[in-house]
Amino acid sequence: MKQQQIGVFSLTMIVIGLVIGMGIFRTAATSAANAITPTVYFTSWLVGGFIAFCGALTYAEIGSRYPVTGGYYRVFAYAYHPSIAFGINCIILVSNAASLSGVALIGSGYLSKLFPSIIYTDLHKAFVSCTAIAMFYLLNLRGLQMSSTAQNILMLLKIGLIVFLISLLFGEYPTPPAAIVPTSVPTMDWITSLGASLIAVSFTYGGYQQTINFGKDIDNPSKNLPKGIFIGMAIVILLYLLVNVSYYSIVGFDAMKLEKEVAYAAFLKVIGSKGAIVFSFLLFVGVLSYVNALLLSNPRVMYAMANDGTLPKLFAQQNKQGALWGGLTLFTSLCFVILFFSQQFEQILSFTIFLDCFGMTASAAAIFKLRKQTKHLNGTGIYSMKFFPVFPVIFILAYVFVGASIAIKNPSTAVLGCVALAVFTALYFVIKKPATTVP
Repeated sequence: MKQQQIGVFSLTMIVIGLVIGMGIFRTAATSAANAITPTVYFTSWLVGGFIAFCGALTYAEIGSRYPVTGGYYRVFAYAYHPSIAFGINCIILVSNAASLSGVALIGSGYLSKLFPSIIYTDLHKAFVSCTAIAMFYLLNLRGLQMSSTAQNILMLLKIGLIVFLISLLFGEYPTPPAAIVPTSVPTMDWITSLGASLIAVSFTYGGYQQTINFGKDIDNPSKNLPKGIFIGMAIVILLYLLVNVSYYSIVGFDAMKLEKEVAYAAFLKVIGSKGAIVFSFLLFVGVLSYVNALLLSNPRVMYAMANDGTLPKLFAQQNKQGALWGGLTLFTSLCFVILFFSQQFEQILSFTIFLDCFGMTASAAAIFKLRKQTKHLNGTGIYSMKFFPVFPVIFILAYVFVGASIAIKNPSTAVLGCVALAVFTALYFVIKKPATTVP
């Protein structure tokens, strides 16, 4: 019996589901704060979408040419060295913990709107975030599994909130004050502003890299893979642009820079405080589901590394309920540490994206070696992108640009990220037994 494979429609839905998260309800404010003009702001969202499209095509070919279980780690080990694979995989885990922490802060920020009489500090929001993470940590220790039904409900909730935000464009509201725009912006200032604005945009477009896992499961990949990615990313870009137009039209560009919970500000202006409170609660529920999803998935990455001998066997152990308690505990602890030292979303955002820059550039660059080593697969039905190497080069240069933008804006974050990569890479030689090799 022929194995059931993924068609264009299913792949399109998968791409949309991987990319659309909770970031669009918060990162618009951060991106606007870093944009000198509305032109820079909207350009960053267009450029970010195109970069994501280039990345999705690149990862799709990598997954098609090298369809192995283990994702990033196996690709890095094949293209570079197991120590580099270990180091980058570890910082990706840290990046995921930072991403979870950042999204939890988004949720706590919106949850605070339910109690307007209470003054919330960054420490309070971090405590609420830790409480939510701890709650799902305990549930996962008891073997909690997120069902596909819960995931579908979450997806419908997120899309419903986004569609409702877009629908606000068709109403009539008081026109917000015109944006205060400099009469003349030097070219370098414009470029610097674009790079800073792209940091938050890159976070919002993240997720497409998971297409690396679907190459071998796509029906007629050479035809359907690029089509599904193109349609999916086109829909995501359109939705994000429309949401941003909604924010811009209702809240106003200058107000967006000041209002961190920008979606709440839009709802408050349109449907009043009671409706905005309902929205805030629904968004917090969505955040909790995202928290649970990452707590479920990341310990399994550690489980795979432990079985490969690059992490202690502790991370492959399960409790009586089948939970990977070692990896779950470490990952949750990472989230707490990140929240304790970085209580603001912007700090966590910069740290997350800078770490991602290592993983994105290194993994995308693996396509050049894979192309040479797998020439025999050409013409066998695998996906092979057109106009190579244009898309991978654009993608790599874009993330080098974003990483450089973070280093210029937050040098300490860049130093910390580089030190983390060096430490994890060196740690490989301490943990890994010399006799063991990676196939």
